[in-house]
Amino acid sequence: METTSNTFNIGDHVVYPEQGMGIIKAITEKKHNGISESYYSIYLKNTDMNILIPVKRAKDIGIRSIVSKKEATDAIMGITNKDTLNNLDWKERLHRNQELIHDGSINSIAKVVQTLYHRSKVKELPIQEKKLYESALNLLIEEASIAMNLDIEQISTLILERLES
Repeated sequence: METTSNTFNIGDHVVYPEQGMGIIKAITEKKHNGISESYYSIYLKNTDMNILIPVKRAKDIGIRSIVSKKEATDAIMGITNKDTLNNLDWKERLHRNQELIHDGSINSIAKVVQTLYHRSKVKELPIQEKKLYESALNLLIEEASIAMNLDIEQISTLILERLES
C-alpha cells in the first residue's frame, strides 16, 4: 500500500493534507499551451469531488502515500491528555495548527487533534478552530483506519481513549 517514490498508481489511497483522503482514479494526459502533461485524477470522498493534480507537482503540493500501520499506531499512541498550546491566544493557536496541517504528516495532524480537543474542554472553540479540529480529526481517523485495517468506529474510540487518558 505504501509507495516509496513520488509516483502513484490507479487505486492507491493518498493523503492530500489540506483536503483529505483520496483515491487515484486515473492518470491522464492533458495539453496546455501545446505542452502535454500527466495528471492524477484524485477522488476526495469527504467532499465527493474529483481533482486533477499535475504528477510533477504532487509532492510539492503535499500529496503523499498512506502511512504504515506502525506510523499510524505511533501517531495515535503519541496523543496525550495535555494541551500543549494553552498559553497562546486563539489567532496564534490557529496559525500554528494550520502550519501543522499544511505539514501533512500524521503526527502533525494528531498534534492538532490533541491541542484543539483539550482546548475545547476549557472553552468553546472559535468557528475556524472548530472546523480545523473536525477536519484534522476526520483525516486522522480515515488515514489510521486504512493504515491499521480497522473500522472508523474502532479508530475513533482509540483516539478518544488517548485524549481522555
